[in-house]
Amino acid sequence: MSAAEVWGAPAAESGGRTSQPQTIPLILTQTLNPTVDICCEVDHLEDVGKTRAQVRFVAAGGGGINVARGVARLGGRATALHTAGRETGQRLNRLLDEEGVEHLAVGIAGETREAFVLFETESRRSYHIVPPGPRIDDHEARRCLDALDRALGTHQYVVASGSLPGGVPDDFYAAVARQVKTAGSRLVLDTSGPALRESLQESVFLLRCNRSEAAWLVGRPVRGFDDARAVNEHLLAAGVEVAVTTLGELGALCSTGRSHTELRAPVLPGEPLSDAGAGDSMVAALTVRLVAGDDPVDACALGVAVAAASVLTPGTEPFDRDLAESLCAAVRIKRQADS
Repeated sequence: MSAAEVWGAPAAESGGRTSQPQTIPLILTQTLNPTVDICCEVDHLEDVGKTRAQVRFVAAGGGGINVARGVARLGGRATALHTAGRETGQRLNRLLDEEGVEHLAVGIAGETREAFVLFETESRRSYHIVPPGPRIDDHEARRCLDALDRALGTHQYVVASGSLPGGVPDDFYAAVARQVKTAGSRLVLDTSGPALRESLQESVFLLRCNRSEAAWLVGRPVRGFDDARAVNEHLLAAGVEVAVTTLGELGALCSTGRSHTELRAPVLPGEPLSDAGAGDSMVAALTVRLVAGDDPVDACALGVAVAAASVLTPGTEPFDRDLAESLCAAVRIKRQADS
């Protein structure tokens, strides 16, 4: 696969709307619990007294927003549908406008949360501190579903990603799945806990889960590809068309029907700095390539490469597109034998 086939048309540096090819279908992402990510760098975290920090960057964040940013970085086009509450919500909107991310905000009464990423240069470790976020009442949750219904339009893929705020029922993503199916679109879902379990009651095209999410779902540790196969078979039996279980530094297992394909991650050209946002970057790559017509395995191969590039950046900083391109060719693909 050539670089042009992998990446498509480049996005403008500013993220402007007019630079994207109008022939590329829009991807719609949904984020009920977004954040304003404040990323700081410190030399060493002090046990007592003050720790002096340098702010590396401040950006809008949260599952679907991160996916929309990753889509644009890969030459695609996405609109982020998200909640926004009070002053932090206004700041979130402003940050998205300044970055050039197409977005639609649903106002809520509670304050949008702030998350903090600390990168300690001495240890080369990242710490991601994320509060639970505001509660959303039944009326606000219904307005989020109504906004999704209005925004669906001709979007081919909808990515629902991230945790549900307090007050939102566990079956919210199941309701999203019904709306997406009625609109004739495909749902890509990346969530955890009871919301993940309840979503399996409805039609989900592609479901991505990491090791901890998968372990919660099946009630046992998920350490390698054999464990991931059991998880994916569980998801396929529940009606998921494409099941992707990610295994960190090992890579991912992509399953469709009776086909299970191992995608082994490339050797990293540097030390991993942070896995924050790696899953969102993978989902962005997956969806971009599905929209472009790739089969799920090829799309997943790019996802594994982009996730690998993402862990080489501190905190939630965006992945290096050129590095991800070079890593894509090093992803090893192996089909498992059918049982």
